[in-house]
Amino acid sequence: MAVWDDLVGQTRVEEQLSAAARDADALVTAHAAGGPPPEASKMTHAWLFTGPPGSGRATAARAFAAALQCVSPDRALGGAPGCGFCDGCHTTLVGTHADVEIVRTDLLSIGVKETRELVRRAQLSPAGGRWQVIVLEDADRLTEGAGNVLLKAVEEPAPRTVWLLCAPSLEDVLPTIRSRCRHLTLRTPPVEAVADVLVRRDGVEPEVAQAAARATQGHIDRARRLATDERARARRSVVLKLPLRVGDVGGCLKAAQELVDAAAEDAKQVAEEVDVKETEELKAALGASQGGRMPRGTAGAMKELEERQKRRRTRTQRDSLDLALTDLTGFYRDVLALQLRSRSPLANTDVRDAVEGIARDTTPERTLRRIEAILACREALDRNVAPLLAVEAMTMALRG
Repeated sequence: MAVWDDLVGQTRVEEQLSAAARDADALVTAHAAGGPPPEASKMTHAWLFTGPPGSGRATAARAFAAALQCVSPDRALGGAPGCGFCDGCHTTLVGTHADVEIVRTDLLSIGVKETRELVRRAQLSPAGGRWQVIVLEDADRLTEGAGNVLLKAVEEPAPRTVWLLCAPSLEDVLPTIRSRCRHLTLRTPPVEAVADVLVRRDGVEPEVAQAAARATQGHIDRARRLATDERARARRSVVLKLPLRVGDVGGCLKAAQELVDAAAEDAKQVAEEVDVKETEELKAALGASQGGRMPRGTAGAMKELEERQKRRRTRTQRDSLDLALTDLTGFYRDVLALQLRSRSPLANTDVRDAVEGIARDTTPERTLRRIEAILACREALDRNVAPLLAVEAMTMALRG
């Protein structure tokens, strides 16, 4: 298994990264031998991976990081780096390589303090003698101050340090940063390719894999969750019934409240799974007594953890709501496809009767207004509008 096997439907990107990994290996080999670096290298110190949600931006970055750390003997015989089996590849992919820092956040933003720590880490020489790699999976969540801190490191990179930044689009990254990165654009993978990887890698039944891939329109992570998590399927089923429940004001308000409550419950479940463990681990690290009494001077650390957990619950609730709104957009997209007599297959075949009923009873113009209402709700949530207020406005618009 090569490191690229989980990169679904991205042949062009894989070829570019594989070529860069070859040149990176040649650079390291020349440096070790004391010779001059190869000419016209495709390797550079900063990369920016962009693409729609589910396209595999972070997967591509991690695979490239693994290829850069590959120590397979086959390289000396002309084989491409990224075997997937050697110690360098394996430890990178599982997140334990000493020279690879993978940064992801479940908070609303990445601040200056965290970014300065990354920059400090990036100045270190590779412990294993190859590359120091920083994978920033959520570069779009950098605050303006954090982006300016990162800019300095990208402008003046340390020798053999590589930055791999991931963001949904170029516009989500500071212009000064993106201008100093090599840009790779990923596309939404074909439904068939996503279904194939679910069967091959996750052992999902072919029919279930095909349905999940089609329902999520090629979003790899959502397709996997839908195919393997009964709770995710139940939540989606509830969301897809919402268009049938907004016939009057009472139905709109009730549906909105249930949608927000479901998102809050998701956040609560994550908190129950993670917060208690984090709190106990921090207490132990700070030297709590057997009765739970904390040493003097540790209140600040505990408060900082509580604030972080609170921000994570907010992020989780928003992500859950955004997922529901994405499913709802897909429902109305199917409605519009039927109204316009498109030959594209429906994504939500499990609720085909509801889709056909609404398509028959409304007009394409009305469907477009409903899709716009959902998009407006997503934008309102991004602007920190109270979730219930934003969702109520949306459900009222769906009624019109």
